[in-house]
Amino acid sequence: MTSKQRAYLKGLAMKLDPVVQIGKSSVTPELTKAVDEALEARELIKLHVLKNCFDDPRGIAEMIAERTHSQVVQVIGKKIVLYRESKEKKKITLPKKA
Repeated sequence: MTSKQRAYLKGLAMKLDPVVQIGKSSVTPELTKAVDEALEARELIKLHVLKNCFDDPRGIAEMIAERTHSQVVQVIGKKIVLYRESKEKKKITLPKKA
């Protein structure tokens, strides 16, 4: 992913509300499945790490991205933005790679 594509996705993510909240149990198989389904439906999603989760948001983002075959767009504080192109319902067209 180029920096131009990442910047484009960050701009789109600013308007999004978090669709998944990560609590004290951190990354569970159920959470991974929920994120996977949300990515397939929306392509770009925002996650919120709650205060009762003591794991590092950056580490959580990397782990979820690896398990769902997605890309971390950004991690700001306790917010995580992930992107994965949908196999069925492609909605987002990224800027071309230079």
